[in-house]
Amino acid sequence: MDYLQAALSEALRLYPSVPLDHKEVVEDDIFPDGTILKKGTKVIYAIYSMGRTEAIWGKDCRDYKPERWLRSSDGRFMSEPAYKFTAFNGGPRLCLGKDFAYYQMKFVAASIIYRYHVKVVEHHPVEPKLALTMYMKHGLKVTLQRRDHADRQKLINSIGD
Repeated sequence: MDYLQAALSEALRLYPSVPLDHKEVVEDDIFPDGTILKKGTKVIYAIYSMGRTEAIWGKDCRDYKPERWLRSSDGRFMSEPAYKFTAFNGGPRLCLGKDFAYYQMKFVAASIIYRYHVKVVEHHPVEPKLALTMYMKHGLKVTLQRRDHADRQKLINSIGD
């Protein structure tokens, strides 16, 4: 399931469930760059923009590339630091449900992919809608074609390769 986890992480990097977040400073502090933060200051950060920032993710930051999450030596999934990949927050506020969320996403994706070929309807506009939580502006219209037994077996055999 390493590649599936990489694919999900890459999707969340580009399309985080919560595209914008904020924190409140509880005591005077200083950012590493010298910015002074006074108690009560609101700090807003754009998770959506951070996932597309070249300084953080490299020149191909706008490309959907699950391979960026896999070690080149053995193809195993490698996570990124929570302050780089902020889809589940970071530090003492790291989402307690992160592992469960990945489990659910993997279960649903594997269940659907095992049973169906999934294709986005041709010419359907795929566009995110930025709000408190991100969703698809026009929904995501797909066609499902049921896999037969031989096709499912072929899929299972390809996973072992």
